[in-house]
Amino acid sequence: MPNDNGGKGPRTVALVGPYGSGKTTLLESILFATGAVQRKGSISAKNTVGDSSTEARARQMSVEINCAAAPYLDQTFTFLDCPGSIEFLQDTLNAVIGADAVVVVVEPEAAKVQMLKPYLKRLDDLGIPHLLFVNKIDKATGPVEDLLNLLQEASEKPLLLRQIPTTKNGIVTGFVDLALERAFVYREHAPSEVIEIVDKDSEKSARYAMLEKLADFDETLMEELLSDVEPGRDRVFDDLRTDMAKGLLVPVLLGSAEKDNGVRRLLKALRHEAPNVAECAKRLGIASADTTALVLKTVYSTGGKLSLVRILTGSLKDGAGLHNAEGTDSRIGGLFALKGAAQVKLTEAANGETVALGRMEGVATGDFLSSAKIAPPRPAIERLTPVYRLAIEAADRKDEVKITAAIAKLREEDPSVGFEQSAELHQMVLAGQGEIHLKVAIEKMMSRYGLKINTVPVRVPYKETIRKSTSVRGRHKRQSGGHGQFGDVVLEIKPLPRGTGFEFHDEIVGGVVPKQWIPSVEKGVVDYLKSGPLGFPVVDVSVTLNDGSYHTVDSSDAAFQTAARIGMQEGMPNCSPVLLEPIMHVSIHVPSGATADVNSVVSGRRGKILGFDSRDGWKGWDTVEAEMPLVEIGNLIIELRSLTQGVGTYEMKFDHLAELSGKVADQIVAAAKAEKEAAKDA
Repeated sequence: MPNDNGGKGPRTVALVGPYGSGKTTLLESILFATGAVQRKGSISAKNTVGDSSTEARARQMSVEINCAAAPYLDQTFTFLDCPGSIEFLQDTLNAVIGADAVVVVVEPEAAKVQMLKPYLKRLDDLGIPHLLFVNKIDKATGPVEDLLNLLQEASEKPLLLRQIPTTKNGIVTGFVDLALERAFVYREHAPSEVIEIVDKDSEKSARYAMLEKLADFDETLMEELLSDVEPGRDRVFDDLRTDMAKGLLVPVLLGSAEKDNGVRRLLKALRHEAPNVAECAKRLGIASADTTALVLKTVYSTGGKLSLVRILTGSLKDGAGLHNAEGTDSRIGGLFALKGAAQVKLTEAANGETVALGRMEGVATGDFLSSAKIAPPRPAIERLTPVYRLAIEAADRKDEVKITAAIAKLREEDPSVGFEQSAELHQMVLAGQGEIHLKVAIEKMMSRYGLKINTVPVRVPYKETIRKSTSVRGRHKRQSGGHGQFGDVVLEIKPLPRGTGFEFHDEIVGGVVPKQWIPSVEKGVVDYLKSGPLGFPVVDVSVTLNDGSYHTVDSSDAAFQTAARIGMQEGMPNCSPVLLEPIMHVSIHVPSGATADVNSVVSGRRGKILGFDSRDGWKGWDTVEAEMPLVEIGNLIIELRSLTQGVGTYEMKFDHLAELSGKVADQIVAAAKAEKEAAKDA
């Protein structure tokens, strides 16, 4: 059984930050420094505890959360190594709400500061305590104060510099801890050593700046500073702990995970200042004495379904029954501690621990699980809007049912993967956060379930309409032994205003077409409109039946349907058919420095700029409103991210259909015709 961490219970800390900042290396360094692993792995050697999946190691980047526990002094921490790529942000959002604190890993590069905003903004909005760990500090150039000012632009909460670097020949070789008032020199892959403070004036100035920020939230400390009274060390640490827990300040620490520098000081800061599970439960609105756990992640492994949970109140035992808010009852079919891909079987787990539960059918990521019959409602977790789509098809048609089943499991693991079996496009469409996101999803389905899957572009739901009116007779007559077939209709075809849809009118007088066959005529017209003269569904058309004839013996439902189709086939080409393409209203969100480039991107994709304004709640960001053809949005996210270091995004919704003519329209019609011919020959 784990110890009680001095009354705080086991704590869970999430490691988040942009791609390439060094989160997985930091996890490896933490595990090595605490003795949780005897040999430190590396990304290049593909032997880290994090990034343990085939897909992650192939790309040398995290594509899902990895979990590992580590003891430190008298306490136990579980670390959640979250993906850095913005394409896997949903995994991070699902997990961080169950963490006591978050370490945001950053690089000391001014050009990469804007990559922090999507993480810091959400942590601030969620009220999750967090600190910054400036990794790769040995590669820093320029004063740390300049870096702090840049980082502050990405954070809504005040940043508090806890350490200042010391240098030799322009290279960072150690740091001064401003709270302890001690200097340390880095030792590669070993604890830092205490040394004398060399530049005491710089230390005093930096420490006073730190105390001034703390005093903004502590009147007694402010009075002491104004009276030139040196505050006690305990008061300083109490303020650091309180201000971080309340989200008033964001401490900033320095180090190099690759060399294990600054990692032990980070652990000490977490030990002293990170909140405990009781505070996490309170933030999530959990006050029950019953056992309550939050599902952070769902994984399907070779052993079946695993639900990664944080125990917020009470404790768990293997075989115990739990319930979610939807009324699903599940019994724990295995209790495990995780270290990357490795599983260690447990019989019980204590309050505060993060563990995996086996075979929890009917349980989903984001569920609260409770020993009480009624579990708390699911917490509000942001669901990211899909920004990239791919159509998939089974290489072997008999695998189509297997693909559907595999996608259902995949979406349990990653709720940000969308899926649609589009009857209009005749395609299975995956939607997600980017090209890599969907490629990883497809690779998982192929490797786990033995499927062969092809990807093709998603078709655009073009429509067509008409510009002119016409009147046409459709006549169907066939005689072949016994009853024949006879149907005769006169149709008036007219264009309608855009967005009206389809209208059918019956103006028959004198019974020239009997009442029972009128619906048959409409059915034939509707059937034809599924594919007009250009090969696309027809919209905004009025068809009026105003004359015709019938045969008392040979007329039938099928005959009048056929007569109506013949009339439409002969009349529609004379109505000046025109192609319609879907136009989307697009809201593009980017850092303000990229707004001008986005305007050029929209114009280059046949788009129309409607205007732009500051993005609500996002300091230093703009939202560009535009109208763009759907066909031009397919890979828009790739270009946006290229312009914005991966952080730009957009939402879209259907706005209207617009006429499309000329060479572009001709190419689309020809391509659709060729695709239909190929499908006939297949």
